Amino acid sequence: MANAGLQLLGFILAFLGWIGAIVSTALPQWKIYSYAGDNIVTAQAIYEGLWMSCVSQSTGQIQCKVFDSLLNLHSTLQATRALMVIGILLGLIAIFVATMGMKCMKCMEDDEIQKMRMAVIGGVIFLISGLAILVATAWYGNRIVQEFYNPATPVNARYEFGQALFTGWAAASLCLLGGALLCCSCPRKTTSYPTPRPYPKPTPSSGKDYV
Repeated sequence: MANAGLQLLGFILAFLGWIGAIVSTALPQWKIYSYAGDNIVTAQAIYEGLWMSCVSQSTGQIQCKVFDSLLNLHSTLQATRALMVIGILLGLIAIFVATMGMKCMKCMEDDEIQKMRMAVIGGVIFLISGLAILVATAWYGNRIVQEFYNPATPVNARYEFGQALFTGWAAASLCLLGGALLCCSCPRKTTSYPTPRPYPKPTPSSGKDYV
């Protein structure tokens, strides 16, 4: 019963991480304009995501521009896009696979070992999905840090971490934690002992005494 609860907890955490990865990919606040320097303009907020860049005015008006050319994008942005999409697709596959192996589901009840293996396979796929999301967000964050501390970058062109980047880190952590908990439901190997041989039965005495 405790193993079933641990399995359910891992699935819920991994599922929440998958939802967080979708939200992080869709949000445009991967990096926000850094208000560093003497000449600070706070009338507008500039932020950029994986698919568009936006400008928010102090009046509440928001203008966004979708990135038109794929080949004109920075290689880091292209790789981050690919890794996030791969992580989301792997998470979707992991959900279907892990659902089949959940103890609270009716499918595959005849083979308990195979059912538990499906849950473990789903956990492994969740781990790979979380690693892809973690690499994508860490790579993008590293680029922000390098550009921020680069002396050649103008002060008015520096960015900091956005909310979507933190959401991606949280999503990767949940996917990794949930996948690890699902992997804990791995079936234990049972030790097989050889079948004991029956002892020969003594033959009944005929009742005659031989001299």
